[in-house]
Amino acid sequence: MHILRTLVLVAVCSLTSAAMAAERPNIVWIIADDLSPELGCYGYQGVSTPNIDRLANQGHRYTAAFSTAPVCSSSRSAFITGVYQTATGTHHHRTEVKRPLPSPVAPILALLKDAGYYLSNGNNTLTRAGKTDYNFTTTGNLFDGIDWSKRAQGQPFFAQVQIHEPHRPFVQAKDVTRADDVEIPTYYPQHPVIRADWANYLASIETLDQHVGALLQRLEKEGELDNTVIFFFGDHGRPHYRDKQWLYDGGLRVPLLVRWPGHLQPGVVKPHLVSLIDVSAATIAAAGIAVPPWMDGQDFLASDFKGRERIFAARDRCGDAVDRIRCVRTDSFKYIRNDFPERPYTQTSSYKELQYPGMTVARVLKQQGKLEGPPAAFWEESRPAEELYDLNADPDETNNVAGDPKYQKVLADLRGDLDQWIADTNDQGYQPEPKLQDTLKASRKWSDKAYDRRGMTRDVEPQAYLEWWEKELGLKQ
Repeated sequence: MHILRTLVLVAVCSLTSAAMAAERPNIVWIIADDLSPELGCYGYQGVSTPNIDRLANQGHRYTAAFSTAPVCSSSRSAFITGVYQTATGTHHHRTEVKRPLPSPVAPILALLKDAGYYLSNGNNTLTRAGKTDYNFTTTGNLFDGIDWSKRAQGQPFFAQVQIHEPHRPFVQAKDVTRADDVEIPTYYPQHPVIRADWANYLASIETLDQHVGALLQRLEKEGELDNTVIFFFGDHGRPHYRDKQWLYDGGLRVPLLVRWPGHLQPGVVKPHLVSLIDVSAATIAAAGIAVPPWMDGQDFLASDFKGRERIFAARDRCGDAVDRIRCVRTDSFKYIRNDFPERPYTQTSSYKELQYPGMTVARVLKQQGKLEGPPAAFWEESRPAEELYDLNADPDETNNVAGDPKYQKVLADLRGDLDQWIADTNDQGYQPEPKLQDTLKASRKWSDKAYDRRGMTRDVEPQAYLEWWEKELGLKQ
């Protein structure tokens, strides 16, 4: 009789758990690699993004969303856990020495699986596994499949759809002059190579939009669109120099759209400060899971969420460029701390030299004595220990007012806020990286091979390299 009661209880619990799972919404993360808000729905002129714009019109659009790191593996390690990467030791980009997450931190995937979700992670066509790029080790498989098609009947799914665009290499624009008249940041030199490269960036965004449209069409065809919470965001900012891998808004600010029929009013614009780790908290809350106390993220879809007063971000070693930079941002100000001010912004970074033609353009102009105005500051021999920007007056962050007497209270307040955050989160960026020399050697080996494939070495003369870029971008034969 006791065994019978136990079996009945187990059966009831299983049925209850299955019923609860069936009542939960599906959740889809559409993650674009290296995307800033150069989208039609954000008012950018010169790009066509009808599918993403439709997504924005059907949900909430956040105008002040930021990643916690300006590079993929560090940012992704943070938003898959809802915890700052500096607190979990996942802050260096693709470290050679990966470790398990510190207890009790866990990927939100584990929480969703326990709640009955089928977990999938696929590329834009859902034909192969999607990008993870986490700086920590795990046991077993994090995901159940590439897409949600093999889930049990009635089982809710959490799907990550990883879209490569607009990560480099870019899609080739049909017209390399299409960006000649569009808005680009003031810290880039006005040069045909930079404009042509920007044209390819915009073409890549339009390819991203096509992938988003195909995904929405599939969800609609399967009858799942209106039972699905969709989060669309970039993993960090755009892949251009002084943007990706830097703590300026070009490296941190991302688009964030959320569509949830019946829960979120369509066509709403939210100016609140939001961090990508808040997407993690909002995701599990949407699944009916309590946000755990160890999580730094906040449920930004909650009715009582009024926006963060401050967002924090960090940049550590990226490839062969060893650095430690921290920042705090409010609605109106950005404070950046450079822990190695003796190193120039343009310290050797093989990835950027190989990927960003704008680096070569600026270097040639500097040699010619023609690099002036905002673009010139990034090419000084050293950098200030502290940077402060009045974002309302200077959205491109080109006028450092840290030394201006009228900003000293703001400077002191944000300096204190950053110190407190570093202490409260036990920022591990101040500890030596294990096997750093092995990591640097591996990075140099990779870049040497890339230079060799181009028929050059890393010490190629800037003018010769610029001519290579001009041919590569179709500006010269």
